[in-house]
Amino acid sequence: MMGQPGNPGFFASAGIMWQEIGIAICFVLVLEGILPFLYPRRWRAAVHGLAGLKDRQLRLMGLASMLLGTGLLYLLH
Repeated sequence: MMGQPGNPGFFASAGIMWQEIGIAICFVLVLEGILPFLYPRRWRAAVHGLAGLKDRQLRLMGLASMLLGTGLLYLLH
């Protein structure tokens, strides 16, 4: 089954998946770099403010970010 034309097999499709993950990571790095590049003082102040938050607050922000990202991905896909 894996050698049939039109069926590239698991490893060929996994290679495409890794390429898409790499593209997504590069896109995240570009987006993450925009604010420090454009507004370094404001970005530093925001990071300093985040450093003062409690662990629970940071975890809730992380959870909200993951849920929002998952929801948007579901809607867009």
